Amino acid sequence: MNESPRLLIVDDETRILSILSKLFEEDGYEVETSSEPEEAGSTASEFHPHVALVDLAMPGIDGIEVLSRLRTENPRLQVVIMTAYGSISSAVEAMRRGAFDYITKPFDNDELRLVISRALGVARLEARVEHLETQLEARFRPENIVGTSGAMVDVFQRIAKVAPLDTTVLIQGASGTGKELVARAIHRHSNRKDGPFVAINCGAVPPNLVESEFFGHERGAFTDARERRRGRFEMASGGTLFLDEVGELSAAAQVGLLRVLEEGEFIRVGGEQSIRCDVRIIAASNRDLAEAVERDDFRDDLYWRLNVLAFQLPPLRDRPEDIPLLIDHFLHKYSDEIGRGIEGIDETALSLLVAHRWPGNVRELENTIEHAVALASGSLINTEDLPPRLRVGIGGSGAQGGRGPGDETMAGACDLQGAVTRAQEAVERRMILQALEGTGGNRTEAARQLGISRKTLFNKMRALGIAEGEPD
Repeated sequence: MNESPRLLIVDDETRILSILSKLFEEDGYEVETSSEPEEAGSTASEFHPHVALVDLAMPGIDGIEVLSRLRTENPRLQVVIMTAYGSISSAVEAMRRGAFDYITKPFDNDELRLVISRALGVARLEARVEHLETQLEARFRPENIVGTSGAMVDVFQRIAKVAPLDTTVLIQGASGTGKELVARAIHRHSNRKDGPFVAINCGAVPPNLVESEFFGHERGAFTDARERRRGRFEMASGGTLFLDEVGELSAAAQVGLLRVLEEGEFIRVGGEQSIRCDVRIIAASNRDLAEAVERDDFRDDLYWRLNVLAFQLPPLRDRPEDIPLLIDHFLHKYSDEIGRGIEGIDETALSLLVAHRWPGNVRELENTIEHAVALASGSLINTEDLPPRLRVGIGGSGAQGGRGPGDETMAGACDLQGAVTRAQEAVERRMILQALEGTGGNRTEAARQLGISRKTLFNKMRALGIAEGEPD
């Protein structure tokens, strides 16, 4: 909240309104007043105050009714009640109804300033939390996991199916393919979305501390246990626990995890009381856990406990058609974050990026685009803006000694917006044909499954050259 704080004052005495207005305007507030309590709601709707200062005893409707109307319109609005000393019980009732605080008349100006300042601080904090929650929701919605390849369409469809369930999920894929992003998207679209999402990297926790990290410990449980500490299972209660790199757990830690998955409860280290466990488990690994089971590196009973609903995320080299989309996504993201007016990428630079094999997958591509945006001297990313490892062999065979599958098509048409449009059309065509096939050519049902109107489906079929009755 960088703009000037806005204060609404509601009192039937115009003299009080004049005095308070001057007081707070001198402190830098934008002030709006209302001497008619019935009109306070409409005034607030136009003024959008951060804090309201409302007199309790007014003719017509009293301050509690004004409070109720204001808070119904804007639940984040912080309301301070002014009251005479003899009406403190009514002021307490106002706080039960959602008032931030009350102040008794006659009041000291500095005391009033302090109360309003505190209310403003809470308003700013709540606005910040709401903003961060909005950003989080936007960041982890499935449509921000970028890709139109068949493999990614399958991922999106599985997220939509799996998220509402309360079943354990196992996500496998190489480092940088977006396992945590998928896990967070599942959580944000689940029935537990209002609960916590707690992540732990199993490979980063020393084996002797895994039990304490998972289940917590009581004071005095070991040398450094100076106080009781909650573990990750307890922190995630009512939400989702993301076990990243679960394949790195030691044999002893696997036993402890299996026990809590089977019994639904755990005991803190050094404790005696069992604690019920209400969490959804999403596990991830960059190892092939089935192969690890074959090598006796991972317990088969734990594997089957985790592998109820499975995701296999493809490496970026296997979906080159998604690279232009990802480039476009990261260009916009970092151009906005860094404050650069980057409009796109030139043909040669795009060719290099499409030809690269991306051993670090999407994470490596994101790092590359952030690097390029930070160093770009013009409105277009060019080869000089790319990291040196990508510029080796320009004019020759390229840094990776040849192109990946589909690169000739991509490199031959290096207009980024054009590539994005073609990729979008390709996935729309694929999804429409799948829907038609799944419904036996019933266009009404296909439109319903796709979430569009029947007319829109007809228009898209016509634009994409799909003949009526072409389900295959």
